[in-house]
Amino acid sequence: MTAESIRATPSQATTRDWSTRYSRRVLVTDLLALIWVVFGVQIAWLGFSSNLAANSADLRLSYFAISVVVIIVWMIALALYDTRGDRVIGVGSTEYRLVADSSVRVFGLLAIAAFLLHVDLARGYVLIAFPVGILVLLLSRWMWRQWLVAERKHGGYSARVLLVGSTASVLHIGRELARAPEAGYRVVGATVSSGTRGVLGGSTIESFGGIDDVAEALRLTGADTVVITSSDDLPPERVRQLSWSLEPGRQHLVVAPSLTDIGGPRIHTRPVQGLPLIHVETPTYSGRKLYTKRAFDLIGSLVLIVLLSPVLLVLTLLVKVTSPGPVFFLQERVGLNGSTFHMIKFRSMVVNAEARLQELSALDRAEGNAVLFKMKNDPRVTRVGAFMRRYSLDEVPQLFNVLLGNMSLVGPRPPLSREVERYDSHVHRRFLVKPGMTGLWQVSGRSDLSWEDSVRLDLYYVENWSLVADMVILWRTLRAISAGGGAY
Repeated sequence: MTAESIRATPSQATTRDWSTRYSRRVLVTDLLALIWVVFGVQIAWLGFSSNLAANSADLRLSYFAISVVVIIVWMIALALYDTRGDRVIGVGSTEYRLVADSSVRVFGLLAIAAFLLHVDLARGYVLIAFPVGILVLLLSRWMWRQWLVAERKHGGYSARVLLVGSTASVLHIGRELARAPEAGYRVVGATVSSGTRGVLGGSTIESFGGIDDVAEALRLTGADTVVITSSDDLPPERVRQLSWSLEPGRQHLVVAPSLTDIGGPRIHTRPVQGLPLIHVETPTYSGRKLYTKRAFDLIGSLVLIVLLSPVLLVLTLLVKVTSPGPVFFLQERVGLNGSTFHMIKFRSMVVNAEARLQELSALDRAEGNAVLFKMKNDPRVTRVGAFMRRYSLDEVPQLFNVLLGNMSLVGPRPPLSREVERYDSHVHRRFLVKPGMTGLWQVSGRSDLSWEDSVRLDLYYVENWSLVADMVILWRTLRAISAGGGAY
C-alpha cells in the first residue's frame, strides 16, 4: 500500500455516508417484507373480511387498520433496536439477534394491547404473522449480508481505519483485521510510537509518522476511524485528547485490547468510575454444557449412521473391489486430555502408504509445513480414495468414533503422536476438548491452511466453543463437502 494509493479523495464515502445508504436500502426491504407477510397472512387466514369484533363495547375495528399499525410498530422497533446500525451489520450474530428480539417485543406489545383493550384478535393471524415475519426478515438480512460481504472484500462499504500504537501492535491488529474484511474495517494507514514513516516491514501498511501526526494522517488518508492498538506510549490523558480532536459524528475512536481470538459471548464491558473494564469469562470444559454436547453427538451420530448406511455399504464395496487390502484404515490418534484412540476411516491409500511416508515427507516440508503432512497429488492415494477425499467420504466411519465417545461431531483436528511431539506448549490446549470429525479449521481452508492458521483456529474453537457454534460449523461443513472442498 503506497501513500498515493490511499490518499483521500472527495468521492470517498465516510462511514456515515455508506451506512446511511445501506440503512435506507435495508429499511425499504424490511418494509416490503413486513407488508407482504402481514397482509398476506391477513388475506390467507381471514380472506378479504375487514372487520374485527371487540368484546367490551359496540366497536368494530378494521383488520386492515390493525395490520397497518402492526407494520408501523414493527418498523419502529427495528429502528429503536438499531438493527441497521453500521456496528452490527455484516458480521456476527448481533444483527440477527436484534431483529428477533425487537420482533418478539412487538408481538408481546400487541398481545398486551389486545388484552387491555379487550380486542378479540384471530389467533391464527397473530401466531402465523410473527414467526413468518421474523423468518422473512432474517432471510432478507442474510441476503443483504452476502451482498455487503462481497462489497467489503473489494474495499467498499467499510470504515477507513488509521491504526495508532507501537509498530508490533499495529502490525498485529492490521493482520487480524485483514483476515476478516467482512467486518468492514479497511486499514488505510498508521502512526506508530517510533515515528517511522513509510511502509512498515513485512506488511503493506504505511506509517505517516508518530503519535503527534494523527491529525495529518487522518487528513491524508481520509480515515474515519482511529484504532488504538496499544497504550504503551498513550497515557489516558493523551487518549482523551485524541478523542476530543476527532470530528463529532464523522470520525470514531476504537480501542483494541491486547486479547485476541476471544468469542463475543465471553466478553462483557462494564464502566466503573469512567473506566471501561472488559470482563473476559474463562472457558468451561465441564458441567451442563459438556453433557449437552455429548447428547448432541450421540443423537447426531446415530441419526447420521442410519441415514448414511447405504453410502457406507456402497463405499465398502468400492474400496474392496478396486484395491487390495482392508476396507477400513485404523490409525492411532491423540484425543481428549492426551489419551490415544484408534480413528476409523475408509482406506483411501495403497496398503504400504505408511512405509512410503518418510520418502515423501521431505517433499512436503519443501511446501512450507513442518508439522502437518499435506501433499497435493499424493501418489499413495487410490482413484477411489481421491474421490472419497474430495467429498470427505473417507471420514464417514468416524461416526462410530463419535458414537463410542472417542470423538465429537465438531472439535479440533485429532493429531498423530508424532505431530504432538513437535507441538509448542500452548498448542496442547486443543486436548481440553474431544477431537472432532469436522471443525473450524476444516471449514476455513483445510489443507490450504498454514500450520499457524490451523493452530489458531483450533485454539479459537477450544476457547469459545458452544452448541450453536457447532451447528454453524456443521452447516458450513455440509456446504464445503457439497462443493467438493475436501482434503488432498
